[in-house]
Amino acid sequence: MNNRNLLLLKILLFLFALNSLSLCLYFTSHSRTLTPSQTDTQARHSLSLNRLPLTDQNRHPYRYSKPWPILPSYLPWSQTTQVPFRSCEAYFGNGFTNRVDLLKPKKDLTLNRMGWFKCWFSETLRSSVCEGGGLRMDPGKIKMSRGGEILEEVIGRGEEEELPEFQTGAFQIDGGDGISGEDQRLVTQEFLDEYVPHGEIVKHTMRELIGSVRIVPTTELQCNEWIEEPTLLVTRFEYANLFHTFTDWYSAYVASRVTGLPNRPHLVFVDGHCRASLEETWKALFSSLRYAKNFSGPVCFRHLILSPLGYETPLFKGLNEDINCHGASAPDLWQHPDDQKTARLSEFGEMIKAAFGFPVHRHRIEKPASGHNVLFVRREDYLAHPRHHGKVESRLSNEQEVFDALKSWVSNHKECKINLVNGLFAHMSMKEQVRAIQDASVIIGAHGAGLTHIVSAMPKTVILEIISSQYRRPHFALIARWKGLEYHAINLEGSFASPPVVIDKLNNIMRSLGC
Repeated sequence: MNNRNLLLLKILLFLFALNSLSLCLYFTSHSRTLTPSQTDTQARHSLSLNRLPLTDQNRHPYRYSKPWPILPSYLPWSQTTQVPFRSCEAYFGNGFTNRVDLLKPKKDLTLNRMGWFKCWFSETLRSSVCEGGGLRMDPGKIKMSRGGEILEEVIGRGEEEELPEFQTGAFQIDGGDGISGEDQRLVTQEFLDEYVPHGEIVKHTMRELIGSVRIVPTTELQCNEWIEEPTLLVTRFEYANLFHTFTDWYSAYVASRVTGLPNRPHLVFVDGHCRASLEETWKALFSSLRYAKNFSGPVCFRHLILSPLGYETPLFKGLNEDINCHGASAPDLWQHPDDQKTARLSEFGEMIKAAFGFPVHRHRIEKPASGHNVLFVRREDYLAHPRHHGKVESRLSNEQEVFDALKSWVSNHKECKINLVNGLFAHMSMKEQVRAIQDASVIIGAHGAGLTHIVSAMPKTVILEIISSQYRRPHFALIARWKGLEYHAINLEGSFASPPVVIDKLNNIMRSLGC
């Protein structure tokens, strides 16, 4: 073997060893040693396994939960107090480092208590992820509509009917045999003000839910059904709006990671909203979905997680405060940590794609033989919720004219093949929408919630937003920055866009892509 072949062999062996080490580190981070949260969970299971009714006491505790997919942008969600205040990780990752134990599980079996409750507080977001066990929910004592109905059946129903009001006894927690039967609250008003503050949220349903929890003797915790696997409680507000639902999806994902769940949790909506098309993504992301009012009677949870409201995520807070973060790749951050860079939104975008069964190993748009896809996200009239009149606000008054002009330009473009995709999202399933986003080299659209899908765009996708004078809002410029995407904007004096201006902008973008 000559020296050159020997050198090549050594290089190949080195690369193989490096790849094996990387895979080992990755899987170790996914199946890391138990955090205090998981250790507590194991202790609770060992204390209560023989005392509480189970459907099948011998079954695997996560038999009916979906596993987490392997995500290229995943970085460990460690429990550490070393996350700097207002850093990117504090905003987008695990800044929930201040642990507050409200009710600890008893280690003495003679006390016969399974209940426990704690919160993880973020100084940066001023919100908490809370979790507990031995909790009972009585749907009959939550005042709201049933939820999950067909939209056409509840036309005109007021929003106040769909949001929960918690009556005494709506939530209870097992306090053990030594607790008195007198009314005893889990938390004080001072605790709520410090760890679950109102902020600017008028109706803070998570705060109200925690405030309603009463500690009761074990004998009073009577349930029609026990939910054995980790379950996430979520209250939605603008549940039919894609941007706001993205904030709910992200909050639920973060809560699942912060609490160290080994599998994707089950989901319960604590609201009375009717069925909406966005439920397709909820069901894809999590293990199952039910409405609180759809339970036939009181239900108890072995492990319950309370997700912060979508208004408390960086996606929403960034509209009013400066979040100085820029998107970066996970491998770069692994080697060169930077408090002003994040891969968390890319990780979440990959989570959405993986939930729908799309491949997530692609790190760049591979130009297909059929050409570059230019996705034009359209705004259409549709019935979104019971109080919606079916008409969308005009953000681009001559949208059809712009689309037709682009279509004509594309058909005559000689430098390379370009496919103009008509993004009629209101008439596409969520899976079809995500597919269109991931296959696009360029995404164009007037300012509107549909552009929130750029969370799932490929790293080299270019965004072109057309912004009318009445809607100069930073939603998608921020998401593009936090994702590390190239972003361009055409700011209009009114709501009319000059087709030649749009074509010229797109032409420059395509040239930058080598087209």
